[in-house]
Amino acid sequence: MKRSTKVSKRKIVYTAGALALFSATVLTGCGSSGGGQNGQVIVYNWGEYIDPDTVKMFEEETGIEVVYDEFETNEIMYPKVESGAASYDVVCPSDYMISKMIENDLLAEINFDNIPNARANIGAQYFEQSKGFDPENKYSIPYCWGTVGILYNKTMVEEPITSWAQLWDEKYADNILMQDSVRDAFMVAQKLNGYSMNTVDPAELETAKNALIEQKPLVQAYVIDQVRDKMIGGEAAIGVIYSGEAIYTQRENPDLEYVIPEEGTNVWIDSWVILKDAPNKENAEKFIDFMCRGDIAVKNFDYITYSTPNDAARELIEDEAIRNSEIAFPDLSKYNNLETYSYLGEDGDALYNELWKEIKAY
Repeated sequence: MKRSTKVSKRKIVYTAGALALFSATVLTGCGSSGGGQNGQVIVYNWGEYIDPDTVKMFEEETGIEVVYDEFETNEIMYPKVESGAASYDVVCPSDYMISKMIENDLLAEINFDNIPNARANIGAQYFEQSKGFDPENKYSIPYCWGTVGILYNKTMVEEPITSWAQLWDEKYADNILMQDSVRDAFMVAQKLNGYSMNTVDPAELETAKNALIEQKPLVQAYVIDQVRDKMIGGEAAIGVIYSGEAIYTQRENPDLEYVIPEEGTNVWIDSWVILKDAPNKENAEKFIDFMCRGDIAVKNFDYITYSTPNDAARELIEDEAIRNSEIAFPDLSKYNNLETYSYLGEDGDALYNELWKEIKAY
């Protein structure tokens, strides 16, 4: 996914067989008529963000037909949902976009009595983090999550990396990779200076902008997916990356290490929501409850590689190293100044974008 904050959600290793199965068992788009013996549920999700087998299993167990549509960014998804151009039941937006959808009265309150697996299996710390965009946990159920941190090559740096400040160290000039993303780049500078990553204070944003301009001559490249490939190939010493991709890079290059900097970072969460005007609300609840089952959630984790907030699923992960990974499943209580992105409003977004243009043009 490419939001204004995070890269494209993609499974690191695709298999042609899995994709073929998905195409064969799931209807893409919302133009289908009819339905299974118990009707339909219309789902709008990120591309490659669910194991096709789990959708097939849901259809077989419930007799409910899944009509499935995909989006590439939150910004593509939102206007389609807001305009009512398509009648979706279940959507999987990111944290800050959920905040915007709540603000604009697009979401139905979750009836947790009808989704018991959510309360039973989703870890309390993830609901706690969700309060940053859904203050009362009334509208969303966490599906996938992760952190943003620093990936470094232990053979190319002179000391352990612990701080965002080390991305400004001149000895790593032309060996630093930054995210080519407005909010992610600003988050690094904001945390470095002790600010909230959701600040709209002009003075704080000016300080962050100046810090990024100061850093720019040291940066090899502003990248998205390429940070993963460059770090695996030893083309850079240090870079900003998402935790889900860091796990993959370590498999490919054992010299790579991932850390959450001491100043804090972004904890991102993508969550299931039900639209206020959902045509199949009861089936939407059944779909989300099914996806919150431990055995189903672990299949989705294995398929898409991003961390699951489902504690029951984590217990089922066969690879002990992954099950106990501090990258995949860090204890968030051990870290300070963790935040999720909030929707900043049109004026806030415009301010960030204008400052980002100044940085890129410098």
